[in-house]
Formats: sequence, C-alpha cells, structure tokens
Amino acid sequence: MIDAAVTGKKLVGTVVMAAIDGEIVYSRAAGLADREESEPMREDTIFRAASLTKPLVAATILAMTDRGLLKVTDPVSDYLPYFTPALPDGTRPVITLKHLLTHTAGLTYDYSKDPRISPGLTDTTTSLDGVLRLIAEQPLNYAPGTSWLYSMAIDVLGGVAAAVHGTDLATAVAHYVAGPLGMKDTVFHLDSDERLAVPYADGETEPVRMTDPHSAKNPWNAVTTFSPKRIFNAQAFQSGGGGMATTAPDYMRFLMAVTQGGVPILEAETTQVALQDQMGYERDPGQAFSFFGSYTIDPARANLPWTAGTNNWGGIYGHVWSIEPSRKICSVSLTNTAFYGGELEYPLRLRQAIHA
Repeated sequence: MIDAAVTGKKLVGTVVMAAIDGEIVYSRAAGLADREESEPMREDTIFRAASLTKPLVAATILAMTDRGLLKVTDPVSDYLPYFTPALPDGTRPVITLKHLLTHTAGLTYDYSKDPRISPGLTDTTTSLDGVLRLIAEQPLNYAPGTSWLYSMAIDVLGGVAAAVHGTDLATAVAHYVAGPLGMKDTVFHLDSDERLAVPYADGETEPVRMTDPHSAKNPWNAVTTFSPKRIFNAQAFQSGGGGMATTAPDYMRFLMAVTQGGVPILEAETTQVALQDQMGYERDPGQAFSFFGSYTIDPARANLPWTAGTNNWGGIYGHVWSIEPSRKICSVSLTNTAFYGGELEYPLRLRQAIHA
C-alpha cells in the first residue's frame, strides 16, 4: 500500500510507525524527502507538523491541571482578560478551557473578513498576543458548548499556556511535554532546512513542489494557503494549532506515553479522562471529540476500522495519528504530500492495515 502510493506518484514520501503496548512493531521510511534532489526519506526526517501540534498543546494544559495551576472548567478570561468575544447579539458568554480543548467555543478557522489574522499556516510577523486580540474582536459562530467547529481554539489555548507558565508557548510545551519525553526535534522554529522534508501538494499527474505562499484546492471544496518558510520565521507567532515541526520517532514518544497512561507527562487519571468523549453529543456520525482529537463513538456509523474509544486526527501537510486505548495501539504517519497523505484514500487504507 505504501509502495503503491509512492510508485503511483500519489505520495512523494512518508514515515510510518506503529506500536502495541509501548513497543514499536512497525517503522518504515519510504519515498523521497526531496524529489528534485532525489533525497530519500529517513526515519528522522523532520516535517512541518501542522495540527499534530494541537495534542501537544492540549497535553501541556493538562499537565498544568495535574500541578494545580488551572482547571479545564476555568474561564479563558481568567488567564487572558481581553479574550471575551461576543455573540452576534452582543452578549459575551463564558468560554472555558474545556470549550477550547474540544473546539466547542464558538470560534472558527475562517477569519477571512480580517486578513490580519493568520490561521497558523501562513507567514506573519504578528505576535501570539496580537493575533489572539484580533480573534477576540470577531463574533462567535455559536454559543459555547452548543455546537462543534474546527477552529483556532488551540491557538487561544496556547496563549493560556504561555500566560500560566510566564514564558512563550515554546518554552511551556518544552517544559511540560517535549522535554520530559526527549522530543528534541519537536520545536516551533528551525534555523535550517537540514533533514526537513520538502512539502508538496496534490497535482494533476503527480504532487507539485510547494511555492511560498502556495494555495491549493483542498478536499472540502475550498482553498488552503501554505507558507512553508513560516517555520524559519522566528517572528511568526507560535501557533498552538499548527506551528511546530516534528519527526515520527518524536511523535511516537508522545503517543506511546498517552497510550501507556501518561507517564512521564500526565497522571493516569488525567490521561484516561482526556481520551474520553468530552462533548456528550456527536459532531459527525459516530464521532465526538476528546481533549486530544476525534473520538470514535460508533465505528460502524463512522466507517472507521478500529474499536470504540479510539482517538485520531491529522495535520494538513499530510499527516495522521491514532490511539486505540482498548488494544493499546498507536500509530503516526507523516508525509510530505498534502492532501493525499492525510485526507484521502491513503490514510484510510493505512488505518485499515494498522487497526484491522
């Protein structure tokens, strides 16, 4: 399946890893990290993580709860006093950290009416505080806790983490998650392109090398704009929703820690709760949301190849991850091909192979 995707010119390159009960059972690098230079993909190739950043920021917040620094039921405004966006009728409802963790806060990714707001993929010189203040000026899409919409909520959560830790977000994530797990390649900023995969986007006959900026039609009949150079811009705000770089071995350290009960970053009870349905209603057939990602309520109705309770999500540069608590299976697939690597046929077949 991996070979077919690469030789069929659907996928330029990938690194896939899977573990059962804390032991790596599969690891493979395939294809090319840089097609034009014929540079092979390696297990330690670095990728722009996109939304794989989100669970790391969520874990940072949860680690803070374990230390008594905050509670997920706290209002966001306790930590960011200016963050009190209003509903269209002018009322300003309470938004909690739990609303942010589950994308039920009323926020969105579509702030196209204010081009000053970067969604975390495009290049910018705006600070994190600056972009969050701009988001706070935008109307909410719905009352918090009444619906679900994928959004910049984890960027706001990153602002909370930075405020509580008294540093920037990168230092907070390193302190609570990346550092204890030895995730040395998981960072918000790179100084060079050494070991960094070249990003590609789906093309007519084969993936096309991304320019900067690069706009591509996505699977949701809209356009996504990427800025591959953003990872080198130290002035770009540290996006908790999608701003980090990582490697497959690094990310597996995180997934295995969560699968094994949270040690050394989270308490066992916190980890167990974090993996559960935190919505109480469905966002899609058979699916809700946990504190880490999508939560499968009913695999049959969701058309997913794993047991109920599985968590999963991905990253728009072409990545997917999964944690199946009932069988202690976790996996990550990092690719350099958007969108095929993360949203189309490839991840579905990969998940079937791993979790069947």
